[in-house]
Amino acid sequence: MGKAIEDIALQRNHTIVLKIDEFNVADFTKGNLSKADVAIEFTGPHSAFDNVKKALDWQTPIVCGSTGWTERLEEIKNYCKEKNGSFIYASNFSIGVNLFFELNKKLASLMSPHTDYKVTIGETHHTQKKDAPSGTAISLAEQVMQRLAYKKKWVNNESGDTAELSIISKRIDPAAGIHSVKYSSSVDDIEIIHTAHNRVGFAAGAVLAAEFIKDKKGIFTMKDVLNL
Repeated sequence: MGKAIEDIALQRNHTIVLKIDEFNVADFTKGNLSKADVAIEFTGPHSAFDNVKKALDWQTPIVCGSTGWTERLEEIKNYCKEKNGSFIYASNFSIGVNLFFELNKKLASLMSPHTDYKVTIGETHHTQKKDAPSGTAISLAEQVMQRLAYKKKWVNNESGDTAELSIISKRIDPAAGIHSVKYSSSVDDIEIIHTAHNRVGFAAGAVLAAEFIKDKKGIFTMKDVLNL
Protein backbone atom coordinates (compact mmCIF):
# COMPACT_ATOMS: atom_id res chain seq x y z
CA MET A 1 0.00 0.00 0.00
CA GLY A 2 2.81 2.41 0.82
CA LYS A 3 4.32 2.09 -2.65
CA ALA A 4 0.92 2.40 -4.33
CA ILE A 5 0.11 5.53 -2.29
CA GLU A 6 3.50 7.05 -3.13
CA ASP A 7 2.96 6.44 -6.86
CA ILE A 8 -0.49 8.06 -6.81
CA ALA A 9 0.71 11.02 -4.72
CA LEU A 10 3.57 11.72 -7.10
CA GLN A 11 1.22 11.46 -10.09
CA ARG A 12 -0.92 14.12 -8.43
CA ASN A 13 2.11 16.41 -8.02
CA HIS A 14 2.58 15.92 -4.27
CA THR A 15 5.95 15.64 -2.56
CA ILE A 16 6.83 12.74 -0.25
CA VAL A 17 8.88 14.24 2.61
CA LEU A 18 9.02 11.22 4.94
CA LYS A 19 8.58 7.46 4.65
CA ILE A 20 8.52 5.25 7.75
CA ASP A 21 8.58 1.47 7.86
CA GLU A 22 9.81 -1.16 10.31
CA PHE A 23 13.43 -0.47 9.39
CA ASN A 24 13.56 3.27 10.23
CA VAL A 25 11.09 3.77 13.09
CA ALA A 26 13.64 6.05 14.81
CA ASP A 27 13.01 8.61 12.03
CA PHE A 28 9.38 8.96 13.13
CA THR A 29 9.94 12.17 15.10
CA LYS A 30 8.08 15.43 15.57
CA GLY A 31 10.75 17.30 13.65
CA ASN A 32 10.56 15.00 10.65
CA LEU A 33 6.77 14.81 10.63
CA SER A 34 6.47 18.60 10.84
CA LYS A 35 7.72 18.76 7.24
CA ALA A 36 4.48 17.11 6.07
CA ASP A 37 1.07 18.69 5.51
CA VAL A 38 -0.65 15.31 6.06
CA ALA A 39 0.39 11.83 7.17
CA ILE A 40 -1.07 8.65 5.66
CA GLU A 41 -0.91 5.61 7.95
CA PHE A 42 -1.13 2.04 6.61
CA THR A 43 0.63 -0.38 8.94
CA GLY A 44 -1.15 -2.96 11.07
CA PRO A 45 -3.14 -3.51 14.26
CA HIS A 46 0.02 -3.61 16.40
CA SER A 47 1.15 -0.07 15.58
CA ALA A 48 -1.74 1.95 14.17
CA PHE A 49 -3.04 3.39 17.44
CA ASP A 50 0.36 4.68 18.56
CA ASN A 51 1.15 6.09 15.12
CA VAL A 52 -2.11 8.02 14.94
CA LYS A 53 -1.71 9.25 18.51
CA LYS A 54 1.77 10.62 17.77
CA ALA A 55 0.53 12.47 14.68
CA LEU A 56 -2.27 14.03 16.73
CA ASP A 57 0.21 14.97 19.47
CA TRP A 58 2.36 16.66 16.85
CA GLN A 59 -0.59 18.45 15.17
CA THR A 60 -0.22 16.70 11.82
CA PRO A 61 -3.50 15.77 10.10
CA ILE A 62 -3.61 12.02 9.63
CA VAL A 63 -5.41 9.60 7.34
CA CYS A 64 -5.47 6.02 8.65
CA GLY A 65 -6.37 2.87 6.76
CA SER A 66 -5.00 0.23 9.13
CA THR A 67 -7.56 -2.36 10.22
CA GLY A 68 -7.77 -4.77 13.13
CA TRP A 69 -7.53 -2.11 15.87
CA THR A 70 -11.01 -0.55 15.79
CA GLU A 71 -11.78 -1.56 19.38
CA ARG A 72 -9.71 1.57 20.19
CA LEU A 73 -11.18 3.79 17.48
CA GLU A 74 -13.50 5.70 19.83
CA GLU A 75 -10.55 6.28 22.15
CA ILE A 76 -8.52 7.84 19.37
CA LYS A 77 -11.49 9.94 18.21
CA ASN A 78 -11.85 11.35 21.72
CA TYR A 79 -8.11 12.02 21.80
CA CYS A 80 -8.39 13.83 18.46
CA LYS A 81 -11.07 16.09 19.93
CA GLU A 82 -8.92 16.80 23.00
CA LYS A 83 -6.00 17.77 20.77
CA ASN A 84 -8.18 19.73 18.31
CA GLY A 85 -6.66 17.50 15.65
CA SER A 86 -7.54 16.26 12.19
CA PHE A 87 -8.30 12.61 11.54
CA ILE A 88 -9.86 10.40 8.89
CA TYR A 89 -10.28 6.66 9.42
CA ALA A 90 -11.69 4.28 6.83
CA SER A 91 -11.75 0.51 6.75
CA ASN A 92 -11.46 0.91 2.98
CA PHE A 93 -10.49 4.04 1.02
CA SER A 94 -11.56 2.72 -2.36
CA ILE A 95 -14.08 5.05 -4.00
CA GLY A 96 -15.89 1.99 -5.39
CA VAL A 97 -16.10 0.36 -1.96
CA ASN A 98 -17.52 3.50 -0.39
CA LEU A 99 -20.20 3.60 -3.08
CA PHE A 100 -20.72 -0.11 -2.32
CA PHE A 101 -21.26 0.81 1.35
CA GLU A 102 -24.12 3.11 0.32
CA LEU A 103 -25.66 0.34 -1.80
CA ASN A 104 -25.33 -2.04 1.16
CA LYS A 105 -27.19 0.34 3.48
CA LYS A 106 -29.98 0.86 0.95
CA LEU A 107 -30.35 -2.88 0.26
CA ALA A 108 -30.43 -3.70 3.98
CA SER A 109 -33.18 -1.12 4.52
CA LEU A 110 -35.20 -2.65 1.69
CA MET A 111 -34.67 -6.18 3.06
CA SER A 112 -35.53 -5.31 6.66
CA PRO A 113 -39.19 -6.48 6.52
CA HIS A 114 -38.30 -9.69 4.65
CA THR A 115 -37.04 -11.89 7.47
CA ASP A 116 -37.33 -15.09 5.41
CA TYR A 117 -34.04 -14.15 3.70
CA LYS A 118 -30.76 -15.25 5.27
CA VAL A 119 -28.00 -12.66 4.93
CA THR A 120 -24.31 -13.61 4.67
CA ILE A 121 -21.23 -11.48 4.10
CA GLY A 122 -18.26 -12.90 2.23
CA GLU A 123 -14.72 -11.56 1.96
CA THR A 124 -11.69 -12.91 0.09
CA HIS A 125 -8.16 -11.49 0.34
CA HIS A 126 -4.55 -12.49 -0.32
CA THR A 127 -2.81 -14.72 2.21
CA GLN A 128 -0.64 -11.89 3.58
CA LYS A 129 -3.60 -10.00 5.01
CA LYS A 130 -3.10 -9.88 8.76
CA ASP A 131 -6.68 -9.65 10.06
CA ALA A 132 -9.84 -11.65 9.51
CA PRO A 133 -12.53 -10.71 8.94
CA SER A 134 -11.45 -7.67 6.97
CA GLY A 135 -12.26 -4.21 8.25
CA THR A 136 -14.42 -3.71 5.17
CA ALA A 137 -16.45 -6.84 5.98
CA ILE A 138 -16.96 -5.62 9.54
CA SER A 139 -18.14 -2.25 8.23
CA LEU A 140 -20.60 -4.01 5.92
CA ALA A 141 -21.84 -6.15 8.83
CA GLU A 142 -22.34 -3.14 11.10
CA GLN A 143 -24.28 -1.35 8.37
CA VAL A 144 -26.56 -4.38 7.95
CA MET A 145 -27.10 -4.82 11.70
CA GLN A 146 -28.12 -1.18 12.05
CA ARG A 147 -30.97 -1.88 9.63
CA LEU A 148 -31.92 -5.48 10.45
CA ALA A 149 -33.10 -5.27 14.06
CA TYR A 150 -33.05 -9.05 14.56
CA LYS A 151 -29.29 -9.23 13.89
CA LYS A 152 -27.50 -8.72 17.21
CA LYS A 153 -23.86 -9.54 16.40
CA TRP A 154 -21.58 -10.73 13.62
CA VAL A 155 -19.57 -13.95 13.78
CA ASN A 156 -16.67 -15.07 11.59
CA ASN A 157 -18.19 -18.43 10.68
CA GLU A 158 -21.33 -20.07 9.33
CA SER A 159 -24.16 -19.73 11.84
CA GLY A 160 -27.70 -21.03 12.01
CA ASP A 161 -28.64 -18.54 14.73
CA THR A 162 -30.92 -15.88 13.23
CA ALA A 163 -29.53 -13.31 15.68
CA GLU A 164 -26.02 -13.80 14.28
CA LEU A 165 -24.72 -12.36 11.02
CA SER A 166 -22.19 -14.69 9.37
CA ILE A 167 -18.99 -13.34 7.81
CA ILE A 168 -17.14 -15.94 5.76
CA SER A 169 -13.43 -15.14 5.30
CA LYS A 170 -11.16 -16.72 2.69
CA ARG A 171 -7.45 -16.14 2.07
CA ILE A 172 -6.48 -16.95 -1.52
CA ASP A 173 -3.61 -15.46 -3.54
CA PRO A 174 -3.49 -13.14 -5.38
CA ALA A 175 -6.93 -11.67 -4.48
CA ALA A 176 -6.76 -7.90 -3.88
CA GLY A 177 -10.16 -7.93 -2.20
CA ILE A 178 -13.63 -9.30 -2.93
CA HIS A 179 -16.63 -8.45 -0.75
CA SER A 180 -20.18 -9.67 -1.11
CA VAL A 181 -23.48 -9.33 0.71
CA LYS A 182 -25.97 -12.07 -0.14
CA TYR A 183 -29.62 -12.48 0.84
CA SER A 184 -30.86 -16.04 0.24
CA SER A 185 -34.31 -17.55 0.43
CA SER A 186 -35.92 -20.77 -0.80
CA VAL A 187 -37.11 -18.98 -3.95
CA ASP A 188 -34.26 -16.64 -4.91
CA ASP A 189 -31.02 -14.87 -4.01
CA ILE A 190 -30.13 -11.18 -4.07
CA GLU A 191 -26.41 -10.37 -4.03
CA ILE A 192 -24.16 -7.34 -4.37
CA ILE A 193 -20.41 -7.78 -4.96
CA HIS A 194 -17.38 -5.49 -5.08
CA THR A 195 -14.20 -6.87 -6.64
CA ALA A 196 -10.92 -4.96 -6.43
CA HIS A 197 -8.55 -5.71 -9.31
CA ASN A 198 -5.51 -4.13 -7.60
CA ARG A 199 -4.55 -1.70 -4.83
CA VAL A 200 -4.70 1.43 -6.97
CA GLY A 201 -8.27 2.21 -5.93
CA PHE A 202 -7.37 2.05 -2.23
CA ALA A 203 -4.31 4.24 -2.74
CA ALA A 204 -6.16 6.82 -4.84
CA GLY A 205 -8.87 7.15 -2.19
CA ALA A 206 -6.29 7.59 0.58
CA VAL A 207 -4.53 10.38 -1.34
CA LEU A 208 -7.91 11.99 -2.04
CA ALA A 209 -8.62 11.88 1.71
CA ALA A 210 -5.24 13.50 2.43
CA GLU A 211 -6.02 16.30 -0.02
CA PHE A 212 -9.41 16.77 1.66
CA ILE A 213 -8.16 16.95 5.26
CA LYS A 214 -5.31 19.41 4.70
CA ASP A 215 -6.06 22.65 6.59
CA LYS A 216 -9.19 21.16 8.23
CA LYS A 217 -9.86 20.39 11.88
CA GLY A 218 -12.06 17.57 13.10
CA ILE A 219 -12.95 13.94 12.48
CA PHE A 220 -14.10 12.98 9.00
CA THR A 221 -15.02 9.91 6.98
CA MET A 222 -14.95 8.96 3.32
CA LYS A 223 -18.58 10.08 3.12
CA ASP A 224 -17.26 13.61 3.72
CA VAL A 225 -14.41 13.19 1.24
CA LEU A 226 -16.74 11.92 -1.50
CA ASN A 227 -19.65 14.18 -0.52
CA LEU A 228 -22.02 11.21 -0.31
